[in-house]
Amino acid sequence: MKKSQIILVVAVVVAIGVLYSLPRVVVDNSEEGQNMAQQGDATSEPVTDAHNASVSDSDKSTVSGLAAKLKKEESKEKFAIFADSLASIYSDAGMYDSAAYYQGLSADRFPDNESLEKAGNAYYEAFGFAMDQDKMVYLAEQTRSYLNQVLEDNPERLDLKTKVAMTHVSSTNPMQGIMMLREVLEQDPQNEEALFNMGVLSMQSGQYKKAVERFEDLIGHHPGNVQGQFYLGVSYFEAKQKNKAKKQFQLVKDMTEDPMIISSVDNYLGQL
Repeated sequence: MKKSQIILVVAVVVAIGVLYSLPRVVVDNSEEGQNMAQQGDATSEPVTDAHNASVSDSDKSTVSGLAAKLKKEESKEKFAIFADSLASIYSDAGMYDSAAYYQGLSADRFPDNESLEKAGNAYYEAFGFAMDQDKMVYLAEQTRSYLNQVLEDNPERLDLKTKVAMTHVSSTNPMQGIMMLREVLEQDPQNEEALFNMGVLSMQSGQYKKAVERFEDLIGHHPGNVQGQFYLGVSYFEAKQKNKAKKQFQLVKDMTEDPMIISSVDNYLGQL
């Protein structure tokens, strides 16, 4: 997540769709063993020519010029500037895999921790919006490739460890991601991203009472996390705690004016 270290709430409806596309895993049973249904092997496939996809007419000439300069540039500083500019254009256009491609070029050419982290974060953002399974696999692998290099030098970066964990959760070995999230919470029991993601995974596996516990813990420490407040309401709703759900959804409406969130909340309130 991001993003106040969490994906912004403006994507909340999309996030719900992605939530139910994740592998179905049980995340909070006994430490000794957990039942889970893993997906079959997914073949990693590159985002073929994604960076050549069309952008707005007003940006096309800028993109062409920057791409041409990038090919010839030898200076680390200028190469990074051109790559950042291209990534920014594609990110603004919602083409996150293309943005990540250019950040990756910069990290591959000049692999310091700053460029590696930029590339890993860009690929993680693209991963968060991907719906095609093969693309998700590829983007997850790229995220891990870059962020794990940063973590080798900075193992205390729990924010990056949480992102890597979430890429494992959607892989054929989801328990590796679950264990990483638990490790984060052992080091930092109030970690916002880890609490949020554990709550989401509990929802995804149908463990709504456990999700309620996770999200209550989350908002107890981070009451301004609107997405967590929203998912707490959803968890109450699914756990058949209707009075709490109604009160929670009303609280969310008082916290935001985002029409997408309000529309989702009204939909739930209409069912109570």
